[in-house]
Amino acid sequence: MLFPTTLVGSYPQPNWLIDRAKLAGRFPPRVRARELWRIPDAFLAEAQDDATRLAIQAQEAAGLDIITDGEIRRESYSNRFATALEGVDIDNPGSALDRSGHPNPVPRIVGPIRRRHPVEVDDLKFLKRHTARAVKMTVPGPFTMSQQAQNDYYPSDEAAALDYAAAVNEEIRDLFAAGADIVQIDEPYMQARPEKARAYGLKALNRALDGIDGTTAVHICFGYAAIIHERPSGYSFLPELAACSCRQISIETAQSGLDCAVLAKLPGKKIMVGCIDLNNMKVETPQIVVERIKRALPYVAQENVILAPDCGMKYLPREVADAKLRAMVEGARLLRSEFG
Repeated sequence: MLFPTTLVGSYPQPNWLIDRAKLAGRFPPRVRARELWRIPDAFLAEAQDDATRLAIQAQEAAGLDIITDGEIRRESYSNRFATALEGVDIDNPGSALDRSGHPNPVPRIVGPIRRRHPVEVDDLKFLKRHTARAVKMTVPGPFTMSQQAQNDYYPSDEAAALDYAAAVNEEIRDLFAAGADIVQIDEPYMQARPEKARAYGLKALNRALDGIDGTTAVHICFGYAAIIHERPSGYSFLPELAACSCRQISIETAQSGLDCAVLAKLPGKKIMVGCIDLNNMKVETPQIVVERIKRALPYVAQENVILAPDCGMKYLPREVADAKLRAMVEGARLLRSEFG
């Protein structure tokens, strides 16, 4: 299929499940933030299952081709996995600067980073039970997790990132074994800290992908639009991903008005072109979606283009997210009519 459609990862959690005002009023949590959930612990897992079903149904109703679980069970894209690992103290957290430059409580590394058990495999199995469409799971990247931690154990941040990579590699292997069609690694801090990313981030990312045969993607962005409002017109770290062994790269172009000429430096990669602006509550027309995708077509073969929002839709009102997804799907239909 030409121009398939998908989420980057997250779909808005309902307000009856999570306190969305509290969620929006703070930086994304790096340690656990159980105070965000409205449901008592005894009923939380059942409520998260119900909300995940709604997220799956909403994606199918909008017409998306590749479905995620909406990351409904997560307080942030990264903290559920990062806090499940051995070697981190989450009860006595450290501190690290967020990409906005503000300090945030983070896991404190106190021993070797190891994966104790699969973290998202049950989430994937639940997703597959509730859709017959292709499915994608997302995991936080090793470089990003190393930047969202206080290192009190390893001799260098690079050493920490490589052990995070080994844990991510184990998780990806288990996700493909359980039937994932695509696994996406989220690495937004490669854009935020390009010097460190060049020094050892790509090495850690390729370690996370070592020996993986399934379809893998890497998402790199400028941060949640609800938190980081200003966008540069270009990436500080993107052409370097040509040396990554992933098959797909997810970028944002809508809010930033990205100069898509940079995509010519990623030959052979499928590109998830972010074509939905998450900073603007006005719903795009399908024609605007088409125009944004066409900006990329001089540099990416049409069979290598995937339509997606700029980033996770976590902070949007659900009715706005649904309308934007329908516009994206209709835009894809128009593109198929023109090019197919």
